[in-house]
Amino acid sequence: MEKLLFIYNPHAGKGRVRGKLAGILNAFTRSGRLVTAYPTQAAGDAARIAKELSPEFDRIAVCGGDGTLHEVISGLMELPPSARPPIGYLPAGTTNDFARNLNLPRGMEEMAALAASGEPRPVDIGQLEDRYFTYVAALGAFTDVSYNTPQQFKNAFGHLAYVLKGVSELKNLKGYPLRVEHDGGVLEGEYLYVMVSNTVSVGGLIGLPSDEVSLNDGLLEAVLVEKPQTVVQMNAIVYALAKQEYSENSGVIALHSSRFRIHCEETVPFTLDGEFGGEYAQADIHAVNTPIQIVCGK
Repeated sequence: MEKLLFIYNPHAGKGRVRGKLAGILNAFTRSGRLVTAYPTQAAGDAARIAKELSPEFDRIAVCGGDGTLHEVISGLMELPPSARPPIGYLPAGTTNDFARNLNLPRGMEEMAALAASGEPRPVDIGQLEDRYFTYVAALGAFTDVSYNTPQQFKNAFGHLAYVLKGVSELKNLKGYPLRVEHDGGVLEGEYLYVMVSNTVSVGGLIGLPSDEVSLNDGLLEAVLVEKPQTVVQMNAIVYALAKQEYSENSGVIALHSSRFRIHCEETVPFTLDGEFGGEYAQADIHAVNTPIQIVCGK
């Protein structure tokens, strides 16, 4: 009998996984898997358990938010590719950005059945210096909203928590003079926000059209938002983001590249999958050529 390691965050989202455990475990068992369940105990716990235990298992199921998935994948990336079992994801966080790529069913039990028995496919992983990310590395406006927003606030207000926290920071918007090297050349300018991603959506608000994003093509996508100097420029940027129509004239630029090197005039904080990812004056970001296998719906 194949073995499945179930790593779940009991506090993710509104803690809703705790009321669904019986159905989830039953779905795993019906799939013919012998299940070991591990509730995470603290930050960093999921990465440690994934690294220590995953070579003993045929598959991992992860239930929690994007941060929990990020930890598990970071733990797996510390192992040789042959020791990394496929991952099934049951999103239970506040925004669940990465899940938008996977075409998952709605119910927890249905997601559990897919996680246990579905067909995995390769997904490129990003790397910023010596740290990994599943779907986004970002700097600039609002990037600290996720990790600086208390869990209780996220649980109470859901996605609205991010919107409210972001709006409260509008008066403090800051531009960052940057030089961005990519496969096709170099960009220089003052940018409000920069993200390098492998996803169709970040925060449910920013992303590229789904037909322009492939999760396993060895490329990452970047969206750079210039700092507006006038209300007219701000309106153009908002329109471009809403319509996903990007060009230099709109103030929003989209790129595809296997590697990005970002040079900053000062040390700036980055986020990785919505969590604090360190501070850098120069950041080398690239797609890792040994992908992770993640179960996707049809």
